[in-house]
Amino acid sequence: MPPDATLPAPGQRSLPDTWRTPLLGLALAVLALGLLAAREWGEMLHQWWNVDTYNHILLVLPILVWLVAMKGDDLAQTRPRPWLPGLGLVAAALGLWWIGRASGLNLLAHAGAVGAIQGAVVALLGKRISLLLALPIGFAAFLVPFGDEIIAPLQTITAEIAIALTHASGVPAVIDGIYIDTPVGLFIVAEACSGVKFLIAMVTLGVLVCFTRFDSWSRRALFMLAAVIVPVLANGVRAWGTIYIAQSQGVEFAAGFDHIVYGWIFFAIVVGLVLAGAWRFFEREPDDYGWSLAELEAMPLASDATGGASIHAALALIVGLTVAVGVAAAIVAPAAIG
Repeated sequence: MPPDATLPAPGQRSLPDTWRTPLLGLALAVLALGLLAAREWGEMLHQWWNVDTYNHILLVLPILVWLVAMKGDDLAQTRPRPWLPGLGLVAAALGLWWIGRASGLNLLAHAGAVGAIQGAVVALLGKRISLLLALPIGFAAFLVPFGDEIIAPLQTITAEIAIALTHASGVPAVIDGIYIDTPVGLFIVAEACSGVKFLIAMVTLGVLVCFTRFDSWSRRALFMLAAVIVPVLANGVRAWGTIYIAQSQGVEFAAGFDHIVYGWIFFAIVVGLVLAGAWRFFEREPDDYGWSLAELEAMPLASDATGGASIHAALALIVGLTVAVGVAAAIVAPAAIG
């Protein structure tokens, strides 16, 4: 991109005037897409705030702001150039939202609602800025509440780990599915004890750490493997600890101890151990994540010279597509019910 006199020098964090219209257009696109999927956004907000499995998602929004802010210098030296092929992402996401709404599959509808806004960012700001902000754009996928689908297998895995450790510690016990019968009583690996909350939060953190602290894909893969395996194993150990403590201190004491330790201490300890183990292998500082503007300048595929359009045209197409999908959904839904 040739130098532009209107763009500030490196180190100046305020965005130039050339960003005002694109950001206003993006805000209007988000408003239109948000109104279309208002029900889905309401459902997601409810889950973030009221369902403890998804409380960690409340931290995703400030993390997104932090990730964008770290690219402030590079953003201030470039300008948004709408990229019409990005509208395909918006259309695909709206199609996913429509399928989810029509089929009653909330996960699909929620993913479509988030994906439409991700697509709008790509379409309105262009390829170069989207590549510059690839991590926060992609990380926004963690705004979608997911994980209920793996609760049942996690319950089974937790029960198997717990019974193995229970036998190894000399406590006689019999397992039947997710039920573990011991001398002091019957223990059930309930949904709340499956460890899904722990696992989802750890995977979210794992992705953030992988792309802000590692360069090599091999180290990223190993860290993500640890982010999946360690919380599952740790949850099995926690379940065994509850059973073992109950043998001498009683079931009520063990249940209270488990709630306090697992809720406030255990997760922090495991996260600390995982990060401590990976610390010496970190390869870069967080603010060096992704591609720099200089690297993108040398990438022909990152050029915004093709597929461009005015911000007004791109915004009009997004709003028109949103209205069309909304009208179609309103027409098809009553027919499907009937």
